[in-house]
Amino acid sequence: MSADSGMGCQSYSARKYGRTGLPGEPWKPVEVLAMVLGFIVFWPIGLAVLGWKVWQKRSGYRGDILSFGREKWASRGQWGAGGWGFAASPFAGFGGGAHSTGNLAFDEWRAAELKRLEEEYRRIAAAEREFAEYMDNLRRARDREEFERFMNERRSRQEGPA
Repeated sequence: MSADSGMGCQSYSARKYGRTGLPGEPWKPVEVLAMVLGFIVFWPIGLAVLGWKVWQKRSGYRGDILSFGREKWASRGQWGAGGWGFAASPFAGFGGGAHSTGNLAFDEWRAAELKRLEEEYRRIAAAEREFAEYMDNLRRARDREEFERFMNERRSRQEGPA
């Protein structure tokens, strides 16, 4: 039996990080294919796949790129593409469908905090919409005033030389 054939003979770091010595999942054929085709079709696509793989290693995400896409697509479908649901908020990646940690108290606290953050996000989004409406009204008033000033000057020029 060779030294590297059994899990018991491998060091902890070899089992954790694999043969490359880097944390994260090894490249799957679909990811290699997506990157190569991405570079062939349009180079930013290949670069995006490569960036996704780096993010996967840093975040510890265990799935491949297809399962990641399915999860994100399902979360958009659940909350609606343009709705104000949790998937549309900046906190969407922080546990909207997070698994249990095994600690009930922590899971309850996390759920309460995420709900509080979502409510805060909705409040800020509403304030942002109100401010945008306010600025639109100011622009309309300023445009109306400038137009009326132009029309008054135009009328006075037409009446003056005649």
